[in-house]
Amino acid sequence: MQLNTRTIVGLIALLFCLSPWASGAQNYRTPDFDYFVTGDPSLPHAAHTTYGLALMGGGGSVEAAFRFIAAHGGHGHMVILRAVHDDSFDPKDGDYGDSFATQWGPVTSAETIVFHDRKAAFDPRVIKALHEADGIFLAGGDQANYVKYWKGTPVQRELNAHVRANRPIGGSSAGLAVLGHFSYTALDGGSLESKVALRQPGDASVTLEDDFLHFRGMDHVITDTHFSRRCRLGRLIVFVSRINAEHPNAHAFGVGVDEKTALLVEGDGIARLAEGSTGSAWVVQAPGVLDYKVPLSLEVRVERLAAGSALHVDSGDVDGVAAESTEAIENGQPTGHSPATSIMLRSSVRDNEG
Repeated sequence: MQLNTRTIVGLIALLFCLSPWASGAQNYRTPDFDYFVTGDPSLPHAAHTTYGLALMGGGGSVEAAFRFIAAHGGHGHMVILRAVHDDSFDPKDGDYGDSFATQWGPVTSAETIVFHDRKAAFDPRVIKALHEADGIFLAGGDQANYVKYWKGTPVQRELNAHVRANRPIGGSSAGLAVLGHFSYTALDGGSLESKVALRQPGDASVTLEDDFLHFRGMDHVITDTHFSRRCRLGRLIVFVSRINAEHPNAHAFGVGVDEKTALLVEGDGIARLAEGSTGSAWVVQAPGVLDYKVPLSLEVRVERLAAGSALHVDSGDVDGVAAESTEAIENGQPTGHSPATSIMLRSSVRDNEG
């Protein structure tokens, strides 16, 4: 069997970490995942953890959201997950361990696991880290990798069990995209634009998932990321309408989060913008439309959250709405002139999904 350089390096590092001369937890690489660690994962768990969700739009950090995860995790053991499909990146990119330990903590330990394939989701070391995590953060990238690598695996089971055990979890960009009960998976390999979705709501590129992560209070939610910057209101309208047509009892609504913005969900199911957020969050209510072979025509309700607003994630109700409008879509085109409409009308910023 021919071994490539990555495999050889991974085996050497792994053998060293398992040797009797190795002291404490250390970074290592395997053919299936990379592992980085700060602190000591062998120390006791946090004495107390509290349920909470940190919904981060991506495009920049909101430090209050990471402090929220650390605090709700009892300043214990944090686990950061990423997933990639090749080696064309800096292996330590997205290693948040030092930041959790110094800026957002203190925490007992922070372990970053970078998945390279689905096999990593069955590795006992990965499952042990997740099982013992007091708080979890899902980093950005491409949510298609999360779905492909984790659905139907012990990782999916551990993530759902983590939240049931009243422990916090957060996600940014692609990590946010999978936190709702429903999610846009980008499994076709593209990044769906609003103008395409509105004209072709039944297209195969509208890839939706309804049986992945199941977190308290998020039963009716689908999220979207980089919201205003990447002009994603139109596609979120399509997602919500498709879900409500295909699942008549879903009562689904969309939550879009702007870049450098985070929506923090407490144990009572109330979500508010994190301190330091520079944008808004958006709530989209849309009815199901049965005929998706033609461009979309419907009316939707759009509400914008700002500082002081509160979203009830179990119902979609908003207290202290910053702005609201009813948007009309006719034959795949928005007809209004509100700020919400402008998000749909602007040319989309093309980028990798997340």
